[in-house]
Amino acid sequence: MLRTLKKRGKHLNRRTLAYFSLLGLTGIALSMPILQLSILYAGSGVAAVLFSCNPVFVTFLAFFLLGEPIRPRHIAALLLEVAGTVAIISPWNTRLSMTGVALALLSTLLFSVYGVMGKRKCAEYGGVVVTCFSFLFGSLITLALILLTHIPAVASALTAAGLSSFANIPILAGYTLQNLPCVLYVSAGVAGIGFCAYFLAMESQPASVVSLVYFFKPALSPLLALWLHGETISFNMGAGIVLIVAGSLCSIIPGILEAKGVKLRA
Repeated sequence: MLRTLKKRGKHLNRRTLAYFSLLGLTGIALSMPILQLSILYAGSGVAAVLFSCNPVFVTFLAFFLLGEPIRPRHIAALLLEVAGTVAIISPWNTRLSMTGVALALLSTLLFSVYGVMGKRKCAEYGGVVVTCFSFLFGSLITLALILLTHIPAVASALTAAGLSSFANIPILAGYTLQNLPCVLYVSAGVAGIGFCAYFLAMESQPASVVSLVYFFKPALSPLLALWLHGETISFNMGAGIVLIVAGSLCSIIPGILEAKGVKLRA
């Protein structure tokens, strides 16, 4: 991280640190806990599929905030994604928690803002710096929020609201040698390496293009949820997965063909 700053000849001022703090608040301290909360209501499969639709938000946010173009294939992909999302949500299916759906979509929106805001600084500071500082400040803010849950009045309010799992959140409890590999995989692997690769890709690609990697999650998440948690894959969810994957192919394949065409002409 320091080597990247030195190589680019950049220094961090108060304004930049405040920007990274806002990144950490949005993407780490708010988006991720809200996503976990949505799982309590809607299940991991539904929450993961809905979270994978963040390119819908990224495409429009990148257009308005970064000036990235929206091509016809993007519109087609988004329409297919929306249709897939509606199929998964199934508003006519009262068995699905609308609270869980709303929380999952809120988390998705916050993460999309995090990605687009991070893209703004990737070209200037690099993906490694953006990832490290957003995680650093996000972790500190999360720690502060955890400490707040130990205040008796706050803990009582959370318990009364049916959120007892968010009251008196332990800081170090629960870690054992048995679950250490899982913890390292989630923290260092998924969060550290995964997010770093995400922002490194943004150094050379538009935010709307990089976010397309999330299109692959809908096909995998329900299968993993079925395998690990025994969650069923309904007909509506299956149809939604097909529509979302079709949207991804609609957007990704033309982009690949265009890139090959540019290389051939060069």
